[in-house]
Amino acid sequence: MSTDARAFWVVEPGRGEIRPVALPAPGPGQVLVRALHSGVSRGTETIVFRGAVPESQRAVMRAPHQEGDFPGPVKYGYLGVGRVEEGPEDLVGRTVFCLHPHQTAYVVPVGAVVVVPDDVPPRRAVLAGTVETAVNALWDAAPRVGDRVAVVGAGMVGCCVARLLAGIPGCRVTLVDVDPGRSAVAGRLGVNFARPDDLAGQGGDHDLVVHTSATGSGLQLSLDLLAPEATVLDLSWYGDSRVELSLGGSFHSSRLRIRASQVGSVAAARRSRYTYAERLALAVQLLRDASFDALLTGDSPFEELPEVMRRLADGSLPAICHTITYRTTKRPTNRPTNRPTD
Repeated sequence: MSTDARAFWVVEPGRGEIRPVALPAPGPGQVLVRALHSGVSRGTETIVFRGAVPESQRAVMRAPHQEGDFPGPVKYGYLGVGRVEEGPEDLVGRTVFCLHPHQTAYVVPVGAVVVVPDDVPPRRAVLAGTVETAVNALWDAAPRVGDRVAVVGAGMVGCCVARLLAGIPGCRVTLVDVDPGRSAVAGRLGVNFARPDDLAGQGGDHDLVVHTSATGSGLQLSLDLLAPEATVLDLSWYGDSRVELSLGGSFHSSRLRIRASQVGSVAAARRSRYTYAERLALAVQLLRDASFDALLTGDSPFEELPEVMRRLADGSLPAICHTITYRTTKRPTNRPTNRPTD
């Protein structure tokens, strides 16, 4: 064992720190990955940072390669991109995505990494896990050609869903958010933009609404936008927050539906055809689309992550996807490899 890596831990609710990690030498069927970038999944990770994971959901919400338990100390995160330094010859030197917490280097099974195409920039590739969520959501929602769709909440997930919807012929997509600054992001994603007040009193005429704002007001607006017999697909995770809805209006008479979707299971419509790995590989391929760069709204060095997470959690650092960049560090001298020069 050799202490040659560092990782971000939520030590207790509201406080994080960077701790050393002892990495084993990679064995057969494993790779050593040196981190290049990671992304902060703002909604889920700030809930984890605040210690707001409900006790009933702590087992369900464990991330791949997580260490520790909620509420802490816990090593959490799942948007990592790095370069393979050791492992099978065909992977050494390749850029890969891995559902791994924020850590400078890690050893994982070969099956845990997905090769990033050469024409996908490594920083953009941190979005693979979020695009995977969006892919699964559209498999659940099954939008149709010509549908009128609203996406309520212009965070990471909402923006990824909106961009994929924009590729459906004739689909009229509106991204809805309280922040007027997200209008420019919507434009880069090729969709319309509206604030909630812009839609008030217009009645329900949307074939589908995808809700991602993680607020009760956002979910209520989503219901109010629906045409009769239509569905709200709810991608929000509320943690331990309660949500109140007014269902005394057209909810019953219009036979409206609220359906949950989440990435922990492959959507039933594709479960017989796609494995988890194949779904993630599809998401990585979709990131050839440079429009996704609109979501990368800030970057900080790994050493600043404890303070960055605190500011993301309290709202003083606005972001869609804030990325973390890792400095090139000296490789362990006891592990010679033919890794190419950066």
